[in-house]
Amino acid sequence: MLQFTDVIIDCPDPMRLAAFYAELTGRPVKDDSTDQWAGIKFGEIELAFQRVDDYRPPNWPDDEHPKQFHLDFEVDEIEPEQRRVVALGARLRKDFIGPEGFGWQIYTDPVGHPFCLCRNKGVKWQDGKAVWPRK
Repeated sequence: MLQFTDVIIDCPDPMRLAAFYAELTGRPVKDDSTDQWAGIKFGEIELAFQRVDDYRPPNWPDDEHPKQFHLDFEVDEIEPEQRRVVALGARLRKDFIGPEGFGWQIYTDPVGHPFCLCRNKGVKWQDGKAVWPRK
C-alpha cells in the first residue's frame, strides 16, 4: 500500500519560504516547523520546505538548469491573483493566457522555484473551490 504524503521543496530558509506559501494559499505554517524543516498541511498532504545550505535554484523555463518540479494553482481570475503573488515576492516568467482568458502563467517564488497560476476552460467555482467538468 502506498499513500502520497509530502511535496518537499529544497530552499535556503524554510521558515521564510513557508511564510510565502502560507500567505499565497491562506493556510498556516505548522506549529512544529523549524529553521531546518517547515510545513503547511493540505488535508492529508503536506507541502514541506527543507533547508539546503548550498541551494542552487532552477532556471526554468530555461533548459540550462531545468525545473525539478513545479506546482499548479487553479484560479478563478488571473489578474487579481497575479497582482497578489507578485506583491508577495513572486516573479512572472512567462504568460500563456489566451485571448479568451484561459491558460497559465509561469512564476518563480522568492527563491526561484517555479509554479503556475492556471485558469482552465470549463472549471467552475463553488464555495471557494474549483469544480472540474465531468468527462
